[in-house]
Amino acid sequence: MIRAAARRRDAREAGWPRGASAPPWARWPAPVLLVVTCVVQLATPRTIDLSFLLAAVPPLAALAYGPAATAGLGAAVLLLISLPQYDLGHPGESDTATVAFVSVLSVLFSWVRSRRDAQLVTVRTVAEAAQFAVLPPLPDRVGPVRCAGLYRAAQRGTLVGGDLFDVRRGPHGVRALVGDVQGHGLAAVGTVAALLGAFREAVLDESDLEGVARRLDRRLVIDTEEAALQRRLVIDPDEPPSGDPRELFTTAVLLEFDDAGRELRFLSCGHPPPLLLRGGAVTELEVAPGAPLGLGIAGTAPPRPAVVPLEPGDWLLTVTDGVTEARDASGAFYPLAQRLPMVFEAERDDPVAFTDAIWSDLVRYSGGVQDDVALLVFVVGE
Repeated sequence: MIRAAARRRDAREAGWPRGASAPPWARWPAPVLLVVTCVVQLATPRTIDLSFLLAAVPPLAALAYGPAATAGLGAAVLLLISLPQYDLGHPGESDTATVAFVSVLSVLFSWVRSRRDAQLVTVRTVAEAAQFAVLPPLPDRVGPVRCAGLYRAAQRGTLVGGDLFDVRRGPHGVRALVGDVQGHGLAAVGTVAALLGAFREAVLDESDLEGVARRLDRRLVIDTEEAALQRRLVIDPDEPPSGDPRELFTTAVLLEFDDAGRELRFLSCGHPPPLLLRGGAVTELEVAPGAPLGLGIAGTAPPRPAVVPLEPGDWLLTVTDGVTEARDASGAFYPLAQRLPMVFEAERDDPVAFTDAIWSDLVRYSGGVQDDVALLVFVVGE
């Protein structure tokens, strides 16, 4: 089964053209129109002329077939209207020349479209490879916990937006990050990539979650300063820097499981805390909220972690505000904690199906989500 990263692109939303060949149904109109027109024309009185419909066959073929097939269908049309024994509408020389001209243009159009499709395939393949490098697929299990994630980018056709998550095992246990970058869409991808790179290094280097948070915060502070400097050089090189703008910030929650999966340490940087599902009951874990990453927490008091004992069979869910701030038609926010037991009862055996069920329920409730959405679920001791 394709895991979380592969499921960020909803296969059911496949459009056309999207760098792929035409859908199967697009191949039927041209040959069906050719056959139906001939049959109907031969079965009707000679006073009714339907042969003009055959001129539409080559353009229809150009939408779905390559140059060779388009040329073949165009030649078939010319042959049928030229053979006297078929008597398809008594076309004159000008009519035959018009159909021939349309066929040639259709072949040219088909050639251009085929080249364009090939270019789109290349571009999309490279783009997907780059985005999967930023957010690679999650494994089924990391250390003592099973995990599954779901990601939906707000910008159509992209795999990565302004949300992020990752799970890594290091010398100090299994650590996870769920965050929400300021903004969404492709504009936030650079910040997402920088944060994930810093997190993966911090998992190996830092002995506690506070150190991981400081490392991520420093990354954003440096990126903000560099962005401000570049903007100043482009707009007015002689203008001195003014103030200390904080334009890049991220809310995040950091989690750490011990090697036995019996204890959870976590801290919040302006992000909603995880939800604990135990025995069908939902509990929002309490933690002292800290400042979002990117506001310079490395030079102040870092956020304080909370410690929660875990039991076999516990489920933990972390989400971004694309879930909690989704609204229905009346403007009411999505009540995740209230609806979660019902969803959990239906999909309590499979973490992947559980995240999919939450997404389906969210879409039904809101009628369509306009923000990036990330879900990350852990199952302890199974």
